[in-house]
Amino acid sequence: MRIIDSHFHWWPRSVFEQLCTRKGYPRAERNADGGYNYWRQAGDDARFRAGAEWFDLDKQLEHMDGLGHQVDVVCSIGPFSVHFSDLPAEEGRDAAMLWNEEMAGAQKKYPGRLWASAAVPLVDTKIAIEVMDHAVDKLGLMGINLPGSVGQGGRIDDPRLEPFYDRVEALGIPMFMHPTDAVFTDILDGYDGALYLSLGRVIDVSVSAYRMVLSGIMERHPELKIVMSHTGGALPYQSGRMDKNSGKAKLPHPPSTYIKRMYTDTVSPHMLGMKFAVEYYGVDHVMYGSDYPCWSPAAALKYFAEIGLAQADQEKILYGNARRILNLRDPVETAQSKREPALV
Repeated sequence: MRIIDSHFHWWPRSVFEQLCTRKGYPRAERNADGGYNYWRQAGDDARFRAGAEWFDLDKQLEHMDGLGHQVDVVCSIGPFSVHFSDLPAEEGRDAAMLWNEEMAGAQKKYPGRLWASAAVPLVDTKIAIEVMDHAVDKLGLMGINLPGSVGQGGRIDDPRLEPFYDRVEALGIPMFMHPTDAVFTDILDGYDGALYLSLGRVIDVSVSAYRMVLSGIMERHPELKIVMSHTGGALPYQSGRMDKNSGKAKLPHPPSTYIKRMYTDTVSPHMLGMKFAVEYYGVDHVMYGSDYPCWSPAAALKYFAEIGLAQADQEKILYGNARRILNLRDPVETAQSKREPALV
């Protein structure tokens, strides 16, 4: 069986090695596990303690090869996507460009096996658009990562970002929304990360995505492709409450109308969670994802099989939907294209 894993993380070492040279925050340092510890701001516990498994792409793909299927992957940033908007504008641009060049290199190394999305710094709207255009048109990346917040207090629904969303819509590329560990830390710290990892990240990404609804961004941009991680966070499960209590936003349609326009993945260590996401969004809006290396692809496939979907629906979620929704293309050789051959 051929599968596309729409929720896969590989982090390039070059970005973290550069981050290790910073004197202030955010900063990183090498750890004993062959990876890096990362601090977003002073006074925080290390937000990530990522081991070597995050940084060796060859070994990651070898792991996928051991699943007994042909597994292609879509590489997104995950919780680190907020980093590029935590930095001063010019430094954030340079860090995002380095990340994006590494992603483009991975696409060239594994054409038709790996597709990757771009980092975008959002503290300056003009720079954000320039970095995105370069990533898509010059490097051939297939989408962007949208952090849930901008710096220490900025929001992704800030009116100044309207031209950015205009451009995303015009490009027709997906935006991946993933928890970024940037909000609610005051009530979710403690228990050695158990509270934040189990519940905090669901709250984080759900609030960010719902800002896209309440702000009217999705109403003004009907062609935006928002890919919500982790079976949509809390949005599907609290959809009725949102319709009931969001009248003051004065949207022309119930909020659930916009939520159901989003896309999501199957990342939930709970068969019933996966099943409800398929029922709520519809089979054509759900893509298989493993969240590797955060979760076991073997376990992800086991839970998915337990849903008991018809074969045709399984094939959509495991492969066809990602090709269609994310506009993935096999590589072709051409000298005429504006984009790199890996994604034309």
